[in-house]
Formats: sequence, structure tokens, C-alpha cells
Amino acid sequence: MKRIFLVFALALGVCLLSAVDSLASKLVAEVSIADQTMTVSKGGRVLYNWRVSTGREGFETPTGRYRPTRMYRMWHSKQYDGTPMPYAVFFHHGYAIHATDAVKRLGRPASHGCVRLKSANAAKFYDMVRKAGPKNTRIIVRY
Repeated sequence: MKRIFLVFALALGVCLLSAVDSLASKLVAEVSIADQTMTVSKGGRVLYNWRVSTGREGFETPTGRYRPTRMYRMWHSKQYDGTPMPYAVFFHHGYAIHATDAVKRLGRPASHGCVRLKSANAAKFYDMVRKAGPKNTRIIVRY
């Protein structure tokens, strides 16, 4: 009986360590529409806090919890006259986190619903998602 209990306890410990390790490897990007910021953390540790631009009036950024659905180093919007979207990480239908050259607008709503970042920050985020993988990445958009 003691041997069965010991085996069970060891198996449970391995499962718990695996779950903790899996959680620790998660990449999370939390976008605050109210603050116009995106906080990037890995394993619960905050790595970056960047200014963003989300959807302006009439072009809301969808709130919710998402995983990346597709990624492109360079994408051109089919909806908005081929507008370039460098380092695009799509998370919900046609909505993406991507680079912008309109950096003076960062910190206030200015987009058609996407989350815009400074180019260097978008490149960092793109690379982090690529390395972590979509299954290990969460994108949370809240007010």
C-alpha cells in the first residue's frame, strides 16, 4: 500500500511540475484599451510595457482572450488599400498586432481596430511569438 501511495505521489508531483513549467513558458500580451498600453510577460514576469494605438471611435478593437491565428513579417491590408502591416500577429479575424510608422499617435486610439506598435517593439513581439509558438501565446484585450 505504501508503495502504491509513493508511486501515486511521484506521478502527481511530475504532473504538477509539468503544469507549472508549461505555465511558466506562456507568453502573454495584455492590451489595455483604457491605458493604450500592451504589457508583455513570460512565465508571469513582465518583460515589456509599450504604448499602443487601438481602434478609434467607430473602429473598435475587439476585447477578449485570444491566441495568434497567423503571422506575417509583412502583410498588406486587403481592406484598407494595401496599407502595410509589418510584423503582423493576427489574433481575431482581420485584427492584428502590428507595426506602424505613425508613432506620434501611439498612446491614443488611432487605428481601424488593430493594435499598433512602434516598429522595433512589433518586431520584438513578432519574434517572441514565433519562438514561443501560437499555442503558448495568449493575447488578452481589455478596457
